[in-house]
Amino acid sequence: MFRKILIANRGEIACRVIKTARKMGITTVAVYSEADARSLHVQMADEAVCIGPAPARESYLRADKILAACQQTGAEAVHPGYGFLSENEAFAELLEQNGIVFIGPKAPAIAAMGDKIASKKLAQQAGVSTIPGYTDPIESVEAAVAIAREIGYPVMIKASAGGGGKGLRVAYNDEECREGFTSCRNEARNAFGDDRVFIEKFIEEPRHIEIQILADAHGNVLYLFERECSIQRRHQKVVEEAPSPFVTPDMRRAMGEQAVALARAVGYQSAGTVEFVVGKDRSFYFLEMNTRLQVEHPVTELITGLDLVEWMIRVAAGEPLPFRQEDLRINGWAIECRINAEDPFRGFLPSTGRLVKFQPPAEVPGVVRVDTGVYEGGEISMHYDSMIAKLITHGATRDEAIARMRDALDGFVIRGIASNIAFQAALMQHPRFCAGRLTTGFIAEAYPNGFSVDAVPHEDPLLLKLICAVLAYREEATAAAMRPGRPAGVWFDASMAASGVNRGTLRLYVPAHTLVLFDDQDEAKRRAAAKGEIESPTYGTVVRIEALTNCRYAVRSGERSIEVDLDPHWRPREIRLTVNVADQPLVLQVEREGAWYRVSHRGSQVRVLVLPLHAANCYAYMPVKERADLSKFLLSPMPGLLREVSVQVGQTVKAGERLAVIEAMKMENILRAERDGVVKAIVAQPGASVAVDEVILEFE
Repeated sequence: MFRKILIANRGEIACRVIKTARKMGITTVAVYSEADARSLHVQMADEAVCIGPAPARESYLRADKILAACQQTGAEAVHPGYGFLSENEAFAELLEQNGIVFIGPKAPAIAAMGDKIASKKLAQQAGVSTIPGYTDPIESVEAAVAIAREIGYPVMIKASAGGGGKGLRVAYNDEECREGFTSCRNEARNAFGDDRVFIEKFIEEPRHIEIQILADAHGNVLYLFERECSIQRRHQKVVEEAPSPFVTPDMRRAMGEQAVALARAVGYQSAGTVEFVVGKDRSFYFLEMNTRLQVEHPVTELITGLDLVEWMIRVAAGEPLPFRQEDLRINGWAIECRINAEDPFRGFLPSTGRLVKFQPPAEVPGVVRVDTGVYEGGEISMHYDSMIAKLITHGATRDEAIARMRDALDGFVIRGIASNIAFQAALMQHPRFCAGRLTTGFIAEAYPNGFSVDAVPHEDPLLLKLICAVLAYREEATAAAMRPGRPAGVWFDASMAASGVNRGTLRLYVPAHTLVLFDDQDEAKRRAAAKGEIESPTYGTVVRIEALTNCRYAVRSGERSIEVDLDPHWRPREIRLTVNVADQPLVLQVEREGAWYRVSHRGSQVRVLVLPLHAANCYAYMPVKERADLSKFLLSPMPGLLREVSVQVGQTVKAGERLAVIEAMKMENILRAERDGVVKAIVAQPGASVAVDEVILEFE
C-alpha cells in the first residue's frame, strides 16, 4: 500500500479523497492555486504545494507542475479526482514514465473512452447499444446544419472532449444548430483545448441512467448497479439517486453486462461509469464512459456499503477485488442534491463571494452525509465550478430518503452568496419527482416560466406567518425583560443555557398580546393605494398570542388555533429554528430584514411584517419609496468576465437580440435584449471583470 499520495484536484473531491486516505493511514499532499491558498483541502492535507495562479490552465491543468510537486514531496501515487486532468491520458502516461502510480485506469483506456467519437465506435464493436448519429468531427456551421437536417431534429451537438455539461447543446432548428455549434466549439476549446464537435439524434423523453463499474488488474470486472441522473439543468446533473425508480431487475442486468463488456474491451482498471440514455420504452443507448470517479458516487456507496475511493486506491496498488458480482446487494435508497452557488430566483445565475454563513445539517452515518470543500468565512471563486457541497440522504425506501432530504435541506444554512437550496427543496416535493416520473427535460417541463417563489407555493403559508408572530412576540418579551421598570404581567424563567453551559435564567415578560401581520401581497396593495390605483384596502392578519410556558405559545387567528413549541435553545437572530406544531417537528430558516421577517421552508419563502395593533393602524399612511427605473440599462446579472459586447453605439436592437457574453464559473452566458431599443453607450469593455448589477450598456 502507498505511504503517501497526492491529490491533483481541489474543493469537495480533494477533501473526500483525503478522508479515505486518512482512514487508510496514508499521508496526503494537496496542490493548490494562489486563489485556493486558504481552502479547506489545503488545511486538511498533511502537506500542500502551490502550483500556480488562479486560472486552472496555469495551475490545476499543469501536469508538469503536479509532477514536480510529487517529486518534491515524495508522493508515490496521484488521485486525480474528477475534472481537470482526471481523464487526461498524457498526464497518466507522464506519471507512469516517472515511476508514479496514477490512481485510475491505464492511459490506453482513458484515451479510448475519453474521445466520444472513438468510444462510440468501440462500444459498437463490443456489442453495446449506441445512438444513431454522425460520429466524425464536423468542420463548419454549414456542415453541422446539413448533418442535423439529415439525422432529423432534434439533435444533440456535443464536443468530443466535453464533459460536465460543457460543449453540449440541443438544437430543434437550423438557427439553434448554428448557435449551438459555435458555442460548443468555443466552450470545448477553452475548457479542454479540443474543439472537435459531432452530432447525434436526441432521444425525446429521455432518462439519463448510468452504471457504476469497478475493475482490478486481475481480470475482475463488476457493476455496482445504476444511478438515475435525469434531473438536469443545462445538461448538468442536479439530483442523482440510486437505484433508479425506472429500472427493472432484467434491465439492470442487461445494462450492467453491457457496461462490463465495454470495460473488458478496453482493459479497464479502477472505478468508472458507463452512461446510457434510456427511452420511455426502456430501450437504452450508450452515451459515454467516464474513466474517473463521478461526482454522484456517494449514492452508490450508500446502497452498496463500498468506499469507491478506497477501492480505487487498492486497485491502483495491485490488490484484487475480494468480492464477486453475486456478493453485491442493493441496500435501501440514496439521493444526492448538488448544492451550487447560483441564484434560482434569477435564472440560476452564478454567485460568488464570501460564505458569511455555512451551517450544513448534522451528519448521521448511513442517514445524512455532507461532502464539501468549503467552510464558513471561505470564498467562492469565479475561477472554478459552482458546487458548494453535496447533500446525500439514505433510507430504507425512496420515500424515506426523500423525506430525510427535505428535512436536511430545510436545515442547510448558506448566506453571503446565493444557493440553489430552495430549488432543491422544491424538487423534493414536486409530484412528478415523488412519483419517479423523470426525464432529462423534467426541470424545463416542471418550471416552464422559470423558478420563482410563486412557482412553489407553501402548503400552509398561514402557519409560517403565525410562527413569525410567535418569534416577534418572543423577541419583544426578551427585550422587555431587559428594560428597567418591568411591567406587571405573567413571567416565566427562561433557561440561558448555551453549548451545554448553564448561564442562569432570564425572566421573560409574556402577557397576552395582539399583533397584525402584513405580507408581500399587502405591501403591493399599499403601493397601489398610494398611487391611487385602488381605494385604501383592508389588509393584514390579526393574531392573538398567549404564552403557556417559556417555550410554548397558543396562537389564534380567526378560526385557526394552534400551539407552537419553540426550541428552548433558540435565540433571536439565529437562522435555523426547529418548532413543533401538533407534535410535528418543522425545521425553518428565519431572518430579520429590518421590521420584516423572512421564513423559508420546503423551498418556499414568506415575508411578514409584524406590528403591534396601534402601529398597524398607522401603517397604511406610511410613505412609499419608489423604485429606481433601470429599464434603460443592461446590468450584469452575475459576477464574471465580460467576454464580448455584440453591439455598437447607435445600433438599433430588437427584443431577444444578443447583446453581450459573460463567462462565469467556466460557462458562457449570453445576455439578450428584453425589448427593442437603441444603444446609447457602451459602459464596460470586453475583458473587464464585472460585478452583479454593474452597468454594461445604456440605451436611449
